[in-house]
Amino acid sequence: MFRGVSLVNLDAKGRLAVPARYRERLRAACDSHLVVTVDRDRCLLLYPEPEWETIEHKLAALPAFDATARAIQRLYIGNAQDVEMDAQGRILLPQHLRDFATLDKRVAFVGQGAKFELWDEHAWNARTAAALNDTAIDELAAAAGLGSFTL
Repeated sequence: MFRGVSLVNLDAKGRLAVPARYRERLRAACDSHLVVTVDRDRCLLLYPEPEWETIEHKLAALPAFDATARAIQRLYIGNAQDVEMDAQGRILLPQHLRDFATLDKRVAFVGQGAKFELWDEHAWNARTAAALNDTAIDELAAAAGLGSFTL
């Protein structure tokens, strides 16, 4: 499980260093082979390759004649790129994916269980501030049976 937020720098070549606390786990889990794709929230999703393959198979199994299913496949599978963590723990993000998520200098590397989200630092801060004030989150928690859940 990957959790927590780390702010990392994106260099001029489009490389970012995976936070050191995740590197060994990623080497063990996927031999440094990762997959990055887009997300509808305008961030990037970064998966260890075995995790991505499970998702890719589920997406590929969606009905071929369903327009919504094809749109989802195009979005996630169509934009997926293989990336490899180098000896220094860096990954190279393709330019079109950096552009999609408006990644420039500072990137929020957000652990989300089996994957990471990569956000522009300012977009991440704005998203976090909005979530703190979002009453719909309370409604969702109640609907999901999390009303008695405490942190």
